[in-house]
Amino acid sequence: MEKEESSERNGRVPRRVGLVYDEKMRNHHTPDGEDHPECPDRITAIWNKLRNSGLIDRCVVLNAKEAEDKYLQLVHSKSHVDLIRNISSKKFDSHRDRIASKYNSIYFNKGSSEAAYLAAGSVLEAAEKVAKGELDSAFAIVRPPGHHAEENEPMGFCLFNNVAVAASYLLNERPELGIHKILIVDWDVHHGNATQKMFWKDSRVLFFSVHRHDFGCFYPGTDDGSHIMIGEGLGEGYNINVPWEHGRCGDPDYFAAWDHILIPVAKEFNPDMIIVSAGFDAAVRDPLGGCCISPYGYSVLLRKLMDFAQGKVLLALEGGYNLQSLANSAHACVQVLLEEKPITGSSEAYPFESTWRVIESVRQKLSVYWPSLSNELPKNLTNKKAPASQLLIDMSSESESEDTEETIEDIIQPLSALKINEDQNFASASWRKEHKLIDIWYASFGSNMWKPRFLCYIQGGQVDGMQKPCSGSLDRSPPKDVMWKKISHRLLFARDCTQTWGPGGVAFIHPESSPEEKAYICMYRLTLEQFNDVLFQENTSSCDVNAPWFGSEALNAIKSIGSISIDTGGWYHNVVFLGEEQGIPILTMTCNLHDIQAFKSGKIPIRAPAKEYANTLIKGLSDGGQLSEAEASAYIEEAISKPL
Repeated sequence: MEKEESSERNGRVPRRVGLVYDEKMRNHHTPDGEDHPECPDRITAIWNKLRNSGLIDRCVVLNAKEAEDKYLQLVHSKSHVDLIRNISSKKFDSHRDRIASKYNSIYFNKGSSEAAYLAAGSVLEAAEKVAKGELDSAFAIVRPPGHHAEENEPMGFCLFNNVAVAASYLLNERPELGIHKILIVDWDVHHGNATQKMFWKDSRVLFFSVHRHDFGCFYPGTDDGSHIMIGEGLGEGYNINVPWEHGRCGDPDYFAAWDHILIPVAKEFNPDMIIVSAGFDAAVRDPLGGCCISPYGYSVLLRKLMDFAQGKVLLALEGGYNLQSLANSAHACVQVLLEEKPITGSSEAYPFESTWRVIESVRQKLSVYWPSLSNELPKNLTNKKAPASQLLIDMSSESESEDTEETIEDIIQPLSALKINEDQNFASASWRKEHKLIDIWYASFGSNMWKPRFLCYIQGGQVDGMQKPCSGSLDRSPPKDVMWKKISHRLLFARDCTQTWGPGGVAFIHPESSPEEKAYICMYRLTLEQFNDVLFQENTSSCDVNAPWFGSEALNAIKSIGSISIDTGGWYHNVVFLGEEQGIPILTMTCNLHDIQAFKSGKIPIRAPAKEYANTLIKGLSDGGQLSEAEASAYIEEAISKPL
């Protein structure tokens, strides 16, 4: 490898790049110190990587500052700001956990308030210095993240919307700095739902989010991330969503979204500054994202943005839960901000066919607002696509050496370069060996009560009424036993539609028991590995993961705490313990209490099931000898009509 030449040797003035980091943001952690994806080590991993490589010495290190309430209230309600300010105080010690349980994927502890204020304040401080010209660009290495935090509630690991606070501050409080148009690029694997809402009617902000959507089944699990959500009023056309239909999207897919949507629109918009909601959970091996952007890929995406706004670019950390991928990707981005290392790499890999379909849908929807999107993409371009069955390469052998030059060929290859049996499932991970030895009862209360439908999750395929097939479990052994029980839980039907069944509600049981309620469950005796594969398919449709969502430690813990909610992005993300049978734990998967509140409030609709879906429940109950068809129909009708 050739020795790098510094900016000074090349006769260029070195760029002034700011970094913000503060150990006090590590004090926000789970109340009992249990493992969690959004952990304190996330920011430490980035900082250590930058320090060990010497990049910190080439940057301007800024002091973290707490945000002022008046600036937080530019995007958040006073009641929300008051909650986050006070949640770590002593008076909340006894009911902090209960308050957190009311929200979607949130925890609080004694360090949460200070960390949240520091995260928002640090992004604001860095934004102001870039806007003033004191810095050319900056990276705020902060947590908790922010882009899911709504005006009036925390959500998805996020307490304050750090990026939205900074953008609103520049636009509304400091107009003299000359930042009148801001491009917010959210490349986190999850949709930036809250940021979108905060600038929904504001033409001063062009919000661009590229994310896994899975037709509304990936977290946050709503239609807000759809490409048809384009803004309203003065902001109409200034909200751009690029919603991937599945995981495994990588460098070629993101490059295509940049080249054929973001870059043309950015040229027309001509921003004064760019703020990146820089989540790195679309990186290779991330346990929540399921996508595969390489560090090289992130460097290219960022370098393309540096051509705008005179390079005034601020990165604010959002997600990213594989510490090695997170650190490597962030390191690559800081190198780009410094402009000290040329970006090298190429690939013969192509985007997925679905990627071109999504890009063309976005261009068609937005073309009336952005003339640069009005032309159809040439067929000789869109015909260059990866096979639909392309698999994610196992990256477990990636070197951690500082001297390793990663290029996109190291990360993604076209299927033609791989000798893979078409009938082979995704490669098994080491965790599967342990979980094959543990049995559980999986308790089904919806369409899975009908055994032929449930076997789709084990053996693959589909039954009548299903609009898409299941991939099946890696272990396709049939259940070891089947039993029926009645439980004291409420059965209900909610949601507008699903990918599998189309329009109509689907079954949930209330996660809390009640002696007045009664629901039928069909229990299948499975291995814990198979249970995880059902959990994967219920929530993301893919079994291609490197770690279990519900492992042996969770199995031991759930017996005492009752339920464990997992950030899967799907609707059946809450694993509930229903007791034991023959000394074997009974588990089901349903929504959590936050979802129940959304059903009650009408935020998520209560809906009767489609006929095809209801018929599977009737077949399950009648074939299982629990009820006659007429009794099963009445059982379903009662669940539909009974007020929640």
